[in-house]
Amino acid sequence: MTEGRRAAVCGKPIAHSLSPVIHTAGFAAAGLLNWTYTAIECAAAELPDLVAGLGPEWAGLSLTMPLKEVGLTLGASASAEATAVGAANTLARRPDGSWHADNTDIPGMVRVLRDARVASAPTVTVLGGGGTARAALAAASLLGAPRVTLVTRRPAAASELAPVAAALGIALDPLDWAAAPGAFAADAVISTVPKGAADDLATAVHWRPGTVLFDAIYDPWPTPLAAAATAAGLRVASGLDLLLAQALSQFEQFTGVRPAPESAMRDALTAAAALRTS
Repeated sequence: MTEGRRAAVCGKPIAHSLSPVIHTAGFAAAGLLNWTYTAIECAAAELPDLVAGLGPEWAGLSLTMPLKEVGLTLGASASAEATAVGAANTLARRPDGSWHADNTDIPGMVRVLRDARVASAPTVTVLGGGGTARAALAAASLLGAPRVTLVTRRPAAASELAPVAAALGIALDPLDWAAAPGAFAADAVISTVPKGAADDLATAVHWRPGTVLFDAIYDPWPTPLAAAATAAGLRVASGLDLLLAQALSQFEQFTGVRPAPESAMRDALTAAAALRTS
């Protein structure tokens, strides 16, 4: 195995990220003892210079908010999934030294929703209009959803995502944020907004029996919205579920080790999350 390699998660803010815990556990389980994975605080405008300055020891970057759109522009190549949604959460070093952009949030979301027993061709509501919302639209498409209700805080966000929905072959029903409480009567509600943004909805929503709430953040957890859904007896998936699911493909792309050591990575994530809530 190649030794002395590096990887990191980048975003702003980033101190809360548990990605270093997951990947470091994976390195240890795979015997990659000289690999390291760190966290780098980085704004969108700073990412191009950061990537340009990385040496050959760097194997990959995980990208979180607010870097996913600009991350796509930094790859010499990109996966069809990342190109379709206009966002990348992964930059992986190719053997020729170039960077390849991918979006592992998409298959990760599909896995999380299927594990939560969301049916095929579901009705779907997505809260938010950023890079994670783009992945949510793609996941909904892969699950067979014919249309998605998109609830955004910025009016322009729906217009920005309209071409993404068209490329994915799904209809988009945009709503402004004031209408959010009435948009929860769906098979799956996927919240992709930053922490705190959806807290007020916890006491405003009338939950429909059978709805699955997928809240794609994990710090703090549970969010008020997730706690309200749980109290209503609904199935709830968390950002921790997505964090693990999307990290597995990242790990494989960074290291070339397939399959990723999922059990070790999950155990490390579970233990770290438990410490935060104890």
